[in-house]
Order: sequence, then structure tokens, then C-alpha cells
Amino acid sequence: MTYFLEYTVPAAPGDDEFEFPHDEINSGETVPLTQTNAEVVHTPDLRARTGIIGATVPEAKLEAEQLITHSRASAASLYFDPSNSLQTGVGTLVSTFTEGEGWQDAPGAPEPQDATF
Repeated sequence: MTYFLEYTVPAAPGDDEFEFPHDEINSGETVPLTQTNAEVVHTPDLRARTGIIGATVPEAKLEAEQLITHSRASAASLYFDPSNSLQTGVGTLVSTFTEGEGWQDAPGAPEPQDATF
């Protein structure tokens, strides 16, 4: 997996923010907010970096667009990252997506027919 899609998911309509417990002692466990004394973290949106499978840039864009359209995200950035990092902004920016405008290739990005990295 060498492509990664970064996007932001806003809270659902009618909700001001996401709420989730933050408990460093029991990390990795999911507990309903009503059943924990852990500190509750509030955030208006969630940032995500998701691996995208695609041998070429057009294939990666197609897969990424499916993910975007099935989320509440309205914009995203597609990166080529052979290091498979989960850190934000790591890799080469290939293209950005904006709802209603589609994909805009980054300056210096390879042409789709040449884009197999």
C-alpha cells in the first residue's frame, strides 16, 4: 500500500462535536462514555489518513473518491508514500479532491499514464 488519503470528517448534522473517552491506562479498549470515568475528549472533526490500494494514480483516485463520497468529508489529499507512514503530510502530494470540483493534480505530479511510481 503506497497511496494514502488524508481527509477530515466533520461531526454529524445536529452534533456539535465528537466525544470519546481518553484513558491512557486502558488504551485500545472501547468503552461507552456512560460507563467510564475517563477524561472525555471533544473535537469538532476527526482527521484521518487511510491507505488506498491502487497500482496507478487513476486507480488510487477512483478508490479514494469512493471513500470520500461515503463519508462526510468534502475535501481530501492523496499522497504517494512508500514508507507507509501514518503521519500527516508524509509522502509526495499527488492530487487534491474538493467536492463539486473533483481532482486537481499537484504541481509536478506525473501524468496519469506515467503514474505508477
